Amino acid sequence: MGVRIAASILAADFAHLADELARAEAGGADWVHIDVMDGCFVPNLTYGAKVIETVRRCTDLPLDVHMMVLEPQKYFDDFAAAGATSMTIHAEVAPHMQRQLSRIKELGCSAGVAINPSTPVTAVSEVVRELDLLLVMTVNPGFGGQAFIPYMPGKVARARALLHEHGSAAALEVDGGISRSTVAEVWRAGADTFVAGNAIFSAADAADEIRAMRAACGVPV
Repeated sequence: MGVRIAASILAADFAHLADELARAEAGGADWVHIDVMDGCFVPNLTYGAKVIETVRRCTDLPLDVHMMVLEPQKYFDDFAAAGATSMTIHAEVAPHMQRQLSRIKELGCSAGVAINPSTPVTAVSEVVRELDLLLVMTVNPGFGGQAFIPYMPGKVARARALLHEHGSAAALEVDGGISRSTVAEVWRAGADTFVAGNAIFSAADAADEIRAMRAACGVPV
């Protein structure tokens, strides 16, 4: 199982976004993680299709779009057109999850589902075969820089068991408080994709931080 590092631009300096993206890419980031928040599902407001389009012009890395929004289906077409590689919706606001995942795939994107810390892994059990990505939130979503919830590795292990049970090759992503000091726990629990924002963009040397995260997972760097 490999290690993917997704650099979250929520922690980037937007006055120098192109430079920040170049720094993350040169440092070895595998994906760019874009948090879209609507101020309703989560208590924060971020950005939409125009920023996705801008990021797409600045990098060839996959754009991992995390949709923390009500009625995510309203944005699928615009985000796909803007250059999203994958779109991840939240189980808590997706009563027609199978239909929504199918639509994301029709648009040529990978389809994922995110679950909040209090949402059980079983919330996605009926759509596992549809998933390209399962995102386990290791903080309550809405703001960057939060502390990792210490009992989340157990949930990550349950998520890995669910994917294994169904023979799913979906990526198992974790997001929230991920750094060189927390990544090993969720790696051992079965995660393979790690969203890191502050750890990368607040570091003096992004490459060193990304190498340290890989090394913590026992991956040669």
